[in-house]
This record gives sequence, C-alpha cells and structure tokens, in this order.
Amino acid sequence: MSNMYQWINQTWNTIRGKCGYECGYCYVPNTRARKLYEKEPELIETAFKPLGSGKIIFVCSMIDIFGPSIQDYWIQKTMEHCRKYDNLYLFQSKNPIQFFRFANDLPKRNILATTIETNRDYKNTKAPSVHQRMKGLKLLSEVGQTTMLTIEPIMDFDLKEFLEMIRIIKPYKVNIGADSKKSSLPEPTWEKIQVFIEELEKSMQVNLKPNLNRLKVIRE
Repeated sequence: MSNMYQWINQTWNTIRGKCGYECGYCYVPNTRARKLYEKEPELIETAFKPLGSGKIIFVCSMIDIFGPSIQDYWIQKTMEHCRKYDNLYLFQSKNPIQFFRFANDLPKRNILATTIETNRDYKNTKAPSVHQRMKGLKLLSEVGQTTMLTIEPIMDFDLKEFLEMIRIIKPYKVNIGADSKKSSLPEPTWEKIQVFIEELEKSMQVNLKPNLNRLKVIRE
C-alpha cells in the first residue's frame, strides 16, 4: 500500500534522483530513501521485474516522471513495461501537458494526475504554475482521459475561484492532504476546508488523506 494514497496496492519506481522542481514542501527528503534522490536522475535497470496483474500501481511515486532531466527513453521504457501487465496505472506529474507527447506509449488502463496546492501561485516550486497544470489536466479530460487531481499540501485559497477551476476540469477523483513537513505554509482554516469539501462532494469523489487531520485538530 502507498503512504501517499491508501487505495494504491503498489508503488513502482523506475527512475530515481533529484527532482528539478525543488518544491519546498516535498516529502522525499524526509524519507529513508532520501540519499537516493539527491543525485542526478538515473534509470533503475533492476526495477524492471514482473508486475503481476489486477493491481493499482503508482508509477514513479518518488520523482516526477516528466520532471527536468528525465529522458524520453526512460519514460517510454517504463510505459512499455507497464503495457505487458494488466494493471491500472497511476501516472502523476506537475507538467501534465506532457502526457500528450506519450499518448501512444501509455498502458491501456491508466489514470493521469497532477498535484496543485491552491488556485493561487505562491512561488514555492519551480514546477509549472498552478494554472498551467490545471489547463493540462483540463485538456486531458476533454479528450476522454481519466484524470485525477491531488491538492496537497493544501494552502490557503479563494473558495469560489478554486471550486470553479476544479469543476471545469471534472476529475474523476480529488485527493486532499496537508503539509507533512510543517513548513510554515499559508494554510486555510478547517472551517474553510470543510465548506470546500462539501461543495466538491456534490459533483465528484473526494478522498481525504490522514495528514489532513492535523489542521482539524489545530482549528478545533
């Protein structure tokens, strides 16, 4: 099971190394595997083992598969291996428009996802802006792709604008989580989060991550 998503059966990482997006709240530096992700990205040749079938597998959970310095060949080889096994594969990137470049390489059963933090741009990452990420996910939804949105770590937002942005995209699922590193981020009140969740649940599936409980405890 994945620590990031409780409904995932397995994580599978074929690439390791430093992520060029350098998000200030990234959880990877706090893991036991952090030393493997401090160097330049590389393909893990030993990772290409049988994956079995009937699973939900999060591919490259420790690094952005479309991040800077990731070679096309590594992505193509990873997806080629996925296609050999009948599983549902989750691919997540902060540069979701890049999924279009590899449309012919994707396994048949997949979920394409991106991560945002708010509808605002707080400039705490080198990744494409929140609005660029959301535009990429919207285009994927419009061509019939199953898309997923993760809001983590949730940061303070403009309620009406944020809800409208998400409703336009129509992701099949929205995951919401909080900052696990306690990075002194501008966080919304629990009351505001509650209203946000209630509105989203009227039209889509919402999954709350356990680390969100920290904000609930602080506010109550």
